Amino acid sequence: MKKYLTIFFLVTLQNILFGQEKDTTFILSGVEINATRKTSTSMKEPLAISVVSSKDFTKGKGYGLDEALANIPGVFAQSRYGNQDIRITIRGFGARGAGERSNSGTSRGIRILLDGFPETEPDGRTSFDLLDVSTMNKIEVVRSNSSALWGNAAGGLVSVSSNTTFDHPFVSVQTYAGSFGFQKSILQVGANIGTGKYFLNISNTNSNGWRNHSSSTQTLFSTGIVGALGEKTHIGVFLIGTTNVFHIPGPLSLSQFNANPMQAQADTSYYKPSYVERDERRFNRLGRLGISLTHSLNETNEITATTYINPKYLQRSERNTFRDFTRYHVGGSFIYRNHTEVSDKISIATTVGADEAYQDGSILFYGLKNGQRDSILADNKREGANSFGGFIQEELVLNDNIIFSLGGRHDNITYYAENYVTPTGLSDQKSFTKITPKIGVVYRITPTHSIYVSLGGGVEVPANNETDPADGQVKARSINPLLEPIVSTTYEVGTKQFLSLDHTLIKNASYDLALYLISTTNDIVPYRNGRFYLTAGETRRIGMEFGISAQFDYGFSMSAALTLSRNKYVKYTIDSVFTQNSVDLNLSGKFLSYKDNDVVGIPNSVVNIRLRNDFPFAEGLYAEVASQSIGSYFTDDANKLVVGSYTIMNAAVGYSRPIKFLDNLLLKAFISVNNITDQKYTSSAYINPDYGRVSAAKAEAIYLEPGLPQNIVGSIGLSYNF
Repeated sequence: MKKYLTIFFLVTLQNILFGQEKDTTFILSGVEINATRKTSTSMKEPLAISVVSSKDFTKGKGYGLDEALANIPGVFAQSRYGNQDIRITIRGFGARGAGERSNSGTSRGIRILLDGFPETEPDGRTSFDLLDVSTMNKIEVVRSNSSALWGNAAGGLVSVSSNTTFDHPFVSVQTYAGSFGFQKSILQVGANIGTGKYFLNISNTNSNGWRNHSSSTQTLFSTGIVGALGEKTHIGVFLIGTTNVFHIPGPLSLSQFNANPMQAQADTSYYKPSYVERDERRFNRLGRLGISLTHSLNETNEITATTYINPKYLQRSERNTFRDFTRYHVGGSFIYRNHTEVSDKISIATTVGADEAYQDGSILFYGLKNGQRDSILADNKREGANSFGGFIQEELVLNDNIIFSLGGRHDNITYYAENYVTPTGLSDQKSFTKITPKIGVVYRITPTHSIYVSLGGGVEVPANNETDPADGQVKARSINPLLEPIVSTTYEVGTKQFLSLDHTLIKNASYDLALYLISTTNDIVPYRNGRFYLTAGETRRIGMEFGISAQFDYGFSMSAALTLSRNKYVKYTIDSVFTQNSVDLNLSGKFLSYKDNDVVGIPNSVVNIRLRNDFPFAEGLYAEVASQSIGSYFTDDANKLVVGSYTIMNAAVGYSRPIKFLDNLLLKAFISVNNITDQKYTSSAYINPDYGRVSAAKAEAIYLEPGLPQNIVGSIGLSYNF
């Protein structure tokens, strides 16, 4: 930690002494953000915030968020099978979301928004079905704990925005093709309707998958209109729907991974029949209608209200059962904002709001016959959750360069579980309540340079499937009585700066540096591939994040993101009955202590570097290379199963400019080669996995999900501006 503090104070001192020579504003300092529940800029917030524009994530398949988040410090995002099913971790939050039932198409601990509406469900799970990165305009990432504003499962926040900021009406078509049968087509339309903007996106994506039994297909439709209703009212209406199918190849043992990483999960003593034989898959059909309304009461007061309805029909073949989920997710929010100028040098801003989200529905369980649903109904359950939270944030600005913020939020999350086949004894209800505070101070050394400190709380309740009783617990309970909310406290200090320089070599640059310490109690840990969950007494995560970008002369630019962290169990004792499938044998009746062991699923280092050249002699032509280096990490609490470190290299060449003979027609094209060196690596791993007999020799942990080998993606598109 001393090393991190030394780096922070040296950078800050250098900029206090030399950074005020030129008081100009680099364009990025003015980028508006809304992820803090008000319109602001990163320089004014006591939080680590990154903003990614579309030009930074439209040079790939656009299938998953991992491509868009690759160059953000503090974020660890990887595609599990090359589609939208990704693993995402921010400062360690979400690390447990990798297992047979805990992360097939979903994530934990991170709150995801699309156009201001929650993709995250009331219990904290997030699926990525409604996200197509290729059609998005901007992504805001809040790396600091955001529970004081957003409530449950907001260890980090990813806010994705559709393209509603175009200057001229347009029609765009684009097609993609790549390795392993990847194909994608997109139609986009933007139009002006009075003072408003209308958009339409239709995309279809297909992939054979690089591993056996990992094919996927997705069709997504989204449309919306934003505009003014009079001088003081702004409205947005958003409609989106998708049908999404993806097959799951399952994890491999180390020997299987070394022999043939392309194979799907084979027969073992546990996995019978195999993933292929039972056709393990997800078939999701869902949509959402959302409406947002902002009204200015007067010059100092404003209200914003949102409402949405999100019906879902989900089908799953998993663990030798076929399941039909029928769900509806409804909710909304209300926010009141007041801004008062006390004097020429003092202003106060108040934000008060509340969120309500409710999801309910039935799950029908059938037998599985030849990978298909059997006709016999085995079980019928209800699974519901309600989340209600209210928050307040006060902001005091002095001399336009010192900003104090103080806030807090109260959340109440309730689970409902009911069994219609056996209605007595297996119905249950449990509520979690928590108050999370936040305090921060920002000092703006110049309009483009600030330092900040903050202290914030966090809360995350177990997701619905994480509330199942643990092995050995009384089965009369349908909700695990051992689980309590994850409660965290984050201490953070950071600095941000945007520079516009007169040097011949460097035209402009920006950086942000953040140091954090996160203390967590009741950290939820999955066991037996996520069949049940227990809690660690206390964990501690200490880290440093450094991001930098620079624009040089002659069209050269670079960006880099460095994350270093140390993640340890401080208090963690577990009954050995729960580790019966682990490498620890003959421990019945004993307790194990994992104190000082590394927290599972979190690499200690992540380094991303990207170099780009926009060729001055050929306007519109660019080339870039990028690398990602991931440090090793453990996947079991005993720290005996290791995922090795790796580095992968990517390169892309593209062209984007109007065609000479028709200025309104824009040609877009690129080709990218990913994992150039064909590095064999693990993209995701199961936490505290099961052991199975994959050969006659011995039982092995089955936990590794291999990453994509060398692959190529190409695209060509035309866009006409009216």
